[in-house]
Amino acid sequence: MRGIVGKKVDHALRDLTFANQRICKEIKKTIHSAVANAEHNFQYDIDKLFVKEAYCGKSIVMKRFRPRAKGRASPIKKPYSNVTIILSDKLRKLEDHGTKS
Repeated sequence: MRGIVGKKVDHALRDLTFANQRICKEIKKTIHSAVANAEHNFQYDIDKLFVKEAYCGKSIVMKRFRPRAKGRASPIKKPYSNVTIILSDKLRKLEDHGTKS
């Protein structure tokens, strides 16, 4: 996710298309949804959009049970996560603050 922050949307989508990680498909879907929302709800120009923030946070953990031998059961925890993509149309440059002295 750190690899797409600060890139234009079309460059980020291109990079995700050729990446080998399993999560890239889901991140691409999230970026497409964010671009559609920015264009429809806020009338942004999609050619000027870039990825301002991208992060993944924790969500719920679903608890399931797997049957085992002799009538026993063992727990299975299925963790889920939330993917957040924030787009912007203005690239702000970070200011150097120097050292405190």
